[in-house]
Amino acid sequence: MRGLTKYIILLFTGSVIFFVIFAYLLYQAFHIPSQVNQDSVFLLPEGQGLIHTSRQLEEERLITNRDIFKFGVILKGEDSNLKAGEFLIPAQQSMDQIMKILVHGKAIQHSLTIPEGWTSYQIVEYLNSIENLSDNIEELLIEGSILPDTYNYINGASRIGILSRMQKQQQDLLKILWGSRDPDLPLENINEAIILASIVERETGLPEERRHIAGVFINRLLRSIRLQSDPTVIYGINKKGFLSRGLKRSELNDNKNFYNTYKIDGLPPSPIAHPGKASIEAVLHPMLTDDIYFVADGTGGHAFAVSLNEHQKNVREWRKIEATKK
Repeated sequence: MRGLTKYIILLFTGSVIFFVIFAYLLYQAFHIPSQVNQDSVFLLPEGQGLIHTSRQLEEERLITNRDIFKFGVILKGEDSNLKAGEFLIPAQQSMDQIMKILVHGKAIQHSLTIPEGWTSYQIVEYLNSIENLSDNIEELLIEGSILPDTYNYINGASRIGILSRMQKQQQDLLKILWGSRDPDLPLENINEAIILASIVERETGLPEERRHIAGVFINRLLRSIRLQSDPTVIYGINKKGFLSRGLKRSELNDNKNFYNTYKIDGLPPSPIAHPGKASIEAVLHPMLTDDIYFVADGTGGHAFAVSLNEHQKNVREWRKIEATKK
């Protein structure tokens, strides 16, 4: 019996020693710097677990042994805390340091920019062309429903998720802007403000003109004068928002085009693009002006007029410039 007890004690002592040695070697291997002599970028996909991540790190030669990394992460209690994203792994990082980067590190940020005045077609086409995004967009979003801006994202982010962020950013902005609008505007709701802002956005590329053009359109609405905006007619012809040619007289006279503001009273049925913050602000705080006409002046801007006679004079000047260009 004593011999058996002695054997059990020796076996237990040997097991403890073995475990201590194993733990020490594991600790050493987990904390020793790697032999990688250059910085690397590691992409951890959304939803990927520890087993696949360990194998991927080993295959990319960022660690020497997937099992040591896996055991080390489990012993540290971080096996469920690895974050998806694209991470910079500096040279000569130990497995412990790599684990901390994947748990606490900040993913590499990419950015994309939606220009003011783009249509839904242009936005969807652009987002679907970005290769490091996921979830292809199959349908056009509601025109005028997102805020053009620059947005950061991580590699592999969802296109649909980014669109949701853009829509929320616009909604949050509109809650602020609509409440501080000028009094007595001929706009019944925020949707009408977005419609008019989208027209202003497509009419001018000059920031200093936005409030002036908004003031002209507000004057027209107040006086029940048709908006007569070419961009609305173009949108009714092609929802992409652009033509490869000029408008035809027959298109300006088309009664079947519900976006033809030469033929319909008031605003078109929906926005014709996605307006930026500045154009929305211009519509909600338009310039106080007596002008009710404007036409291109050949410099990228517009010539404004109070009377029809003055406007017709400006139109003749613009046609001379067009003729010279041709």
